[in-house]
Amino acid sequence: MTRSGFVERNLKILFPLPAVVFVVVMMLFPVLYTLFLSFTNWNLTSGMPLGLVGFKSYARVLREPRFLDALGRTFSFTAIAVTVETVLGLALALLLNREFKGKSAMKLILLLPLVATPVAIGIVWNLFFDPTIGFANYALSILGLPKSAWVSSAATVIPSLAIVDIWQWTPMITLIVLAGLAGLSQEPYESAKVDGANAFQIFSNITLPMIMPTLLTGMILRSIDALKTYDIIYAMTGGGPGYASETLNVMAFKYSFEYFRMGQSSVILIFLFLLVLALSMAIMRLRKRFEL
Repeated sequence: MTRSGFVERNLKILFPLPAVVFVVVMMLFPVLYTLFLSFTNWNLTSGMPLGLVGFKSYARVLREPRFLDALGRTFSFTAIAVTVETVLGLALALLLNREFKGKSAMKLILLLPLVATPVAIGIVWNLFFDPTIGFANYALSILGLPKSAWVSSAATVIPSLAIVDIWQWTPMITLIVLAGLAGLSQEPYESAKVDGANAFQIFSNITLPMIMPTLLTGMILRSIDALKTYDIIYAMTGGGPGYASETLNVMAFKYSFEYFRMGQSSVILIFLFLLVLALSMAIMRLRKRFEL
């Protein structure tokens, strides 16, 4: 068989082969390696060789109150950020879906938070939230409201970090919903206007159900990102004050590169992976209901 004949016979295998190799090497292997490490006692400071310990590392992490607290903070941060981003993103998309002067400029402004680097965002927002010289407390004083400690207090640090995430990623939801609105059929709207439906009825009975699959797609993407947020949190608080803003991703980083407990760090990352997978599948199942 000639070389050209072999290629022609196996085109269906050869063309996707580079992509398959990339997925295996860059995605599947790290997950499987992390899973393997989660069953070990690997600790870089102990001097002991790597050994399999089964589920002992899992049991040790689950007994750690710090892990359960980090899990709760991860859920809280994600719930606050994604909920507000979805509502604001939908509202902005409905606004930008209309024709008005300055529409193009407003779209350009919306893109700016998306292209900013996370560390720069963290530095700027830390100055914004500064208890003494920050603009946030200055604005509160003008409104006659009491000042807040923002990221310096355990009670307000998670909502404050969520505000930063909302500022940065609401435009993403807006752009996704705008793309969905552009593809909607106009026939239902024309029929609704003939029947005398008002703006709220049109939105609740036509626009929202038709745009829901697109909106849920945006929620899936944002939920995945929010659950594994690391850069903004570490740049602004480092997980502090104390452990008040320590999420699963930040905790895994500290276990790996500060405590060098690689086995337990891998356990935390496996739990985070399962959490992201479960939430994504739940939203995807909900999305399929709206597609029927």
